[in-house]
Amino acid sequence: MTYVPSRLPTVSQTRNPVALRLYKVLSTNFEDAATREALQTLSDLYAPSTKGKEPIKPIDESDEDDDIDAIAHDGAKPQTQPAIELVPGEIAARARKHLRRDMEKKLAEGSRQFLKALGEVDQKLNELQAHLSAMHASCDEAETQLNLTEESSRTLLERAGSLRDERKEVEDKKSIINLFLSRFTLTEEEVEIVRSRETPIGSRFFQTMDKTEKIRDDCRVLMAGEDGPTQSGMDIMTATSSYLEHGYEKLLRWTSNEFRQIGREMQIEVHPTLREAIKRLRKRPELLTEALTNLSETRQATLLSSFITALTRGGPSGLPRPIELHAHDPMRYVGDMLAWVHQAIAAEQEFLESLFDLQAAKRMVGSVRQFGSGGEEEEWIQELLDLAVGKLCVPLKMRVQQTVRSQESSIISYKIANLLQFYLLTMRRTIGNQAILTTTLQDVTDLAYKVFYESIQGQARALSRLQLDADDPSLRPPIAVLDHSQILRDIMAVYHSSIIGDEDESELQAGFSKVLDIMIDPVVETCAAASERKKHLRPRWDQAVFMLNCLSYLLTVLEPFSFTVAKRDMVRSVLDVRIAALIDEHVRYSLLF
Repeated sequence: MTYVPSRLPTVSQTRNPVALRLYKVLSTNFEDAATREALQTLSDLYAPSTKGKEPIKPIDESDEDDDIDAIAHDGAKPQTQPAIELVPGEIAARARKHLRRDMEKKLAEGSRQFLKALGEVDQKLNELQAHLSAMHASCDEAETQLNLTEESSRTLLERAGSLRDERKEVEDKKSIINLFLSRFTLTEEEVEIVRSRETPIGSRFFQTMDKTEKIRDDCRVLMAGEDGPTQSGMDIMTATSSYLEHGYEKLLRWTSNEFRQIGREMQIEVHPTLREAIKRLRKRPELLTEALTNLSETRQATLLSSFITALTRGGPSGLPRPIELHAHDPMRYVGDMLAWVHQAIAAEQEFLESLFDLQAAKRMVGSVRQFGSGGEEEEWIQELLDLAVGKLCVPLKMRVQQTVRSQESSIISYKIANLLQFYLLTMRRTIGNQAILTTTLQDVTDLAYKVFYESIQGQARALSRLQLDADDPSLRPPIAVLDHSQILRDIMAVYHSSIIGDEDESELQAGFSKVLDIMIDPVVETCAAASERKKHLRPRWDQAVFMLNCLSYLLTVLEPFSFTVAKRDMVRSVLDVRIAALIDEHVRYSLLF
């Protein structure tokens, strides 16, 4: 059995210093990181050298003290030579012997490095302190300058504050002045629009004119205050008055030029700008009169030229044919001329109503116009219509008079007179009684009726002078009476066709009574004279029967027409008298036999 000594120390061992030392060494744990690091440091410090094998110089205590003093005073690191181990364990022995000294040397070397680094830091701190002192001095100087500047600029700041207040006040005044100017003055562009001839008439021009008028109205209100008229108000009124004058003159020039251009056309379309211009010029009657005078002169020349062209050359490409080609047909000739004038007046009236913006009325040409009730526009239209067709009267009157005088037929004369009467009534309702065309138509109508009355009076005189055949045993109305009655029937048919329908019975009878008097009375007288001659040739019944036949025939001619009532009554009364006389004579004759 092998003996294993016990690891527990005995009492004697615990009291032995060497044993205690060994026990302490053996019980020490060298596996922790700190111990291993310490051992590694010692190993590096006393590492053996492989270069050469020089004997280790013994080191005594005096050398160690000298080295420590040298380090303390000089601060220089002692020159150490790497240890060369000649004898095994020599380095370890030396390390055990000089460990304290070597550690102190290491500490001294580290302290020297710290001192050197701290010296540099202290130097930098001294420099920083110098810089800080300089900066403090600069700041003190800047503060002093700032205080001085503040003290000196306090007045400037106060002045700046007062200027700021004044600036605000000036800006407020400026805004008020700008508002005043924008309301009571025109801009340069607007002044250019009103004054310049190069700027066309349009919506912007009318807006500028409206603004100028509003400025004047506002200025009048401003001048009507308690302070009364001011110089600025007077200046504004003067300037705006000048602008308005230029504007109206420009508007007049433009309108007159437009009238000269469009006035040469037969069919005219009025554009809104021209209509608005006329509306504006109505505020200046003298300017409107001048513009409309130019229009009237242009329209007179245009209508006259167109009328002469229609008479002599006709329409474009010869259609419609010239009116004078139908001069052989009096009714068509006169009717075409009057129809052309009527159509021209209709177109002219439509143009003028559009020009004065009266299209809402929609009054037809020939319908009754209430003169004086339509306002100033109606007066302008009436006057312009009269002037526009005024120059047509001379060629129209000359041709109508020539046609009327050349007629031999009383029926044609009456048809022409009746046609002229219709257009006369139409023109009276359209352009009034005092118009030139109306008076012209009145003249030619009177002439036509005069020619007609002269014609039927001549026929009546011829009938009265005619010696009827008293020996005619048929006792029928003679051929001359039949022809005369047929002419009367045709004339009455023409008169009946001209009735509009709104006339009363008395007007109808009065309108034709003169014709009946001229044409019926001579027939009755002629028949009576013929019957007297028959009495001498055939004294028994021929006189009475002949007269009754003639009067009965006249009644048959008059009866279809209501406007012959008075004349029928007269003829019937004569007939009744003749019948009564015949009955009396027959009774006397019967009593005798």
